[in-house]
Parts: sequence; C-alpha cells; structure tokens
Amino acid sequence: MHGLPRSSGILLHPTSLPGPFGIGDLGPAAYRFVDFLVEAGQRLWQMLPLVPVGLGFSPYASPSTFAGNPLLISPERLVEQGLLQPDDIARPPAFPEDRVDYDWVIAYKQHLLEKAYATFEAHPERVDETDFWLFCEKQAYWLDDYALFMALKEAHGGAVWTEWPIELVRRDPGALHRARQELARSFRKHQFWQYLFHKQWMDLRAYCHEQGIRLMGDIPIYVAHDSADVWAHPHLFHLDERGHPKVVAGVPPDYFSETGQRWGNPLYRWDVSRETGHHWWTQRFAALLEKVDLIRLDHFRGFAAYWEIPASEPTAVNGRWVPGPGAEFFATIQQKLGPLPIVAENLGVITPDVTELMERFGFPGMAVLQFAFDDDATSTFLPHNYTRNLVAYTGTHDNDTIVGWWRGQNKTTLPPEVVARAKAYARAYLDLDRKREREIHWTCIRALMASVAELVVFPMQDVLGLGSEARMNTPGTSGPHNWSWRLRATSSARTWPSGCARLPRSMAGCYRPRKGQSRCQCTRMTRSPSA
Repeated sequence: MHGLPRSSGILLHPTSLPGPFGIGDLGPAAYRFVDFLVEAGQRLWQMLPLVPVGLGFSPYASPSTFAGNPLLISPERLVEQGLLQPDDIARPPAFPEDRVDYDWVIAYKQHLLEKAYATFEAHPERVDETDFWLFCEKQAYWLDDYALFMALKEAHGGAVWTEWPIELVRRDPGALHRARQELARSFRKHQFWQYLFHKQWMDLRAYCHEQGIRLMGDIPIYVAHDSADVWAHPHLFHLDERGHPKVVAGVPPDYFSETGQRWGNPLYRWDVSRETGHHWWTQRFAALLEKVDLIRLDHFRGFAAYWEIPASEPTAVNGRWVPGPGAEFFATIQQKLGPLPIVAENLGVITPDVTELMERFGFPGMAVLQFAFDDDATSTFLPHNYTRNLVAYTGTHDNDTIVGWWRGQNKTTLPPEVVARAKAYARAYLDLDRKREREIHWTCIRALMASVAELVVFPMQDVLGLGSEARMNTPGTSGPHNWSWRLRATSSARTWPSGCARLPRSMAGCYRPRKGQSRCQCTRMTRSPSA
C-alpha cells in the first residue's frame, strides 16, 4: 500500500504529546514517541491536520490549509537556537497534564513566539537568514496571503474578513499594498513563525524516516470560510459580492440526525477549478506531500457527489445532491504530481459511484471496527470481510475510545435494543469471556492485526485502554474537551495486558496462555507478513 509493507501504526496528534508547555509540540517528546513506535514494531504515525486551529480549536476549521500550527513550535528548540533564553521557559505555568487549555496555552505560547521574533529582529544572525528568505520565496504562493491575512485579522481585533473595510474584502491592489506596508512587522512575524514550524517539522520528518517511520497527514475536503484560502481565492467558492457563502456544506438527514449536519463551509465552484487545471488543489496536495508520506482525504464521497445547502437554511434538511468533480479531478492532479498516496475516508453511506472512483485510482478505504456490529455477518467493517487494500481502525478521532464505546460511557442515539444486539454480536464475534472483556481494547486490536488489511491503525487512547474521558472529538458538539486530550507522561502500566512480562514501553500484545501453559505467550505488535 503506497510503498508500505503490511504494517500497523498509531494515531496520535502532536498536540496530544506530553510536555511542560500545556500542549504537545515538535520538541523532545515527539522524538521519544518516534523511538517508542520503533520499539513497538510500528511503521506509521498518523495525525490530524497540522494547520493552525480555528473555531472551537478544531484543526478542521483552520485559517489556512497550507500553514503549520505555531502552537506546535518547540520552546526548547528555540532555546537551542538562541531565540529564547533558558529563563524564558524555566518556570512554565501549571498547565493541566491531560488536557490542552487552549486559551491559556495560546496566551503563553504567543508570548514566547513574540519574544523569539523580537530576538530575530535584534540578532538576525541567530538563524540562517538566507534560508529564511529562500523559504519565504519558495512558499510565497500561499505564505504572503496567509501572513497578510493574519496581520489584518490582528489589526481588526480578530473580526471575520467579511467585516473588514470593503476594499480589503474585495482585495483592492492598492489597499493590499498599503496594508502590507502599514503592517510590515506583523506580516514578517507570521512569515517567521511559519519558517520556525517548517524547520522543526522537517527535522522531525527526517528523524522519522531515519527510523523507518512513515507519516500520514490529513486533508479536510472543505476549508473554513474565515480563512486566508477563501479570502485570497474567492473565485473558487460560491460567494456573494460581500464574500458571504451562497451555499454551504453538510450531510443530509439520516438515521442518526433528523436534521442532518450543516457544517457551514463554503462550497467549491468546481467548474472554475477545472478551468484552472485544479491549480489550487494541486498546490494543496503538493504542499502536504512535502511534509508527510500518505494523506487521509476526509469526506471522500464529496468528490463524487456532495450535499449543497442554501446558506440561509438553519439545518441541512433542505439541501440537494450535486455531482462532484469526479475522476477528472484526480486524473488532472495525478498528471501533475504522479500517483497520489491517498487513503479515502469512505465512512458513512457510500454509493456505487464513490466505490467506482476509489477503485479506478486504487485508493484504499477505511474500516472502523466500532461500526461492525450494528449489522450482520456481511458488514464490511467486520475483519473477516476486509480486503487487503484497506486501512482498518479500532476507531478514529471522531469515535469514542474502544473502552468508552464498550462501556457505553457516552450517550448514543441508537435505540437500547440496537445497542444490546450489537454488544451481544460483538461478544460472540470476538469470543469474549469475562476476563477478555476487561481488556476489550486488546481484543479489538488483535482482531484487526489478524485481518488481511494491509494497514491497521490504533488511536493511542485504545492502545492504553482509556475510557471516554480520553475521547478526542465528539462530532456535532463544541464542548471544551474536543481536540484537547493529552497523553500523560506517566501513563500507567496497568493498561497493558495482565500477565505480560514485557515492559509497557515495548507495547507488547499479550496472547493469553492456553490451558496447560505456565506463562503468557507474548509478542510485539509487529504484524506478520500475511494473514
């Protein structure tokens, strides 16, 4: 699959790494996690979009699809560069260990980043100036718009760009020139922060490759309306003359929601994109492929057909299906970039045209074990029905953890009788006894490891056997716990299979002793060549 042998990996967003600065970053803990993956026999590190967070601190509502998240910049590495002093980070606030308090973290991290930029202004020799200017020149196709967008957003108190003066909304060349001159320092600051992120990320990427670890990134199909992308490329979206969306994205009513989901992202003018040779999209794929090896393409079915909702509608009920760009889109981009290492997020109700599109380009789909037991033995989410060209998950960032799901810690919209039937089926399918049920996360991990799927991925929360308190996101909600979970530096060994003699750091999967055996038959989580 995309050059990877039959293998497995872990889903952990960098913000979830442990560390003293309130949020995971690209510093020492990231390198230790890579070492852990190697010791555990893993080959892949999957993460969410690496972009700046937006509304609700979501990486899927970012002010830019190209920029890196400045909150991921490691303060310790800035000290190594001489951009910060040791005293600047010696006494960080008493941040929560298991959650990102974004308001607190943003204030603290931006203070450090402002200091780093001030140091650069006073001592430009502390970075390779030529390298910085080359970075700005190479990335100018998105960086100039992003840096000016962020500078303008700061100057207007964080207001949505459609509330700026009309000459800026319409990107009058004279107004943009004046803004860039007046906001020159802020403009350059955002360029510099992106340079710091880029250098730290590329160093980590190189270390991953040295250790045999491949990286899977994520591209959401849609971008946020309040973003540099929409502001700089309004012709690519269905907007009115003031920049407001005419139609927005979502999904129609279904079994789980009587009103569907109204996401609110502006929809693309695919006819205009086609006329440009899908240039912006080509840049988008190329930019991420400089950072990662594989791409999870979110809401893949939207490329076959998408649900269009009038922007005036409060729910998704009164929408309509509209044909997506289809095969021509991917053929055009592959003509420019070569075969795309895409994993298609094909969860939900998938129609034949979506399957046909995936098969035409050889894109593997996804299977989530938590969805396997609401149906019968024919469910494509059951391991015995997997195909090889597939990425199998215990759950994704949008699911409850395996333990939370099994215990029913989060409320479900499914009727109680459906839940009871699903759990009975799961008990039978997974051959659960009382002891094995206590380690449901390992039972599910083993079921996927034994399947024919070429790649299996587990959220770190499932490896550790954590409950609903460790859930990364609950779709359709905007609670304070979304996107905030962090891995504690002292995760307890009690989460590892009982009776296993191996150290927790080896991430051993303990296959329980059979009758007559005196000790457990342990194995690392390395996958066998075939199943």
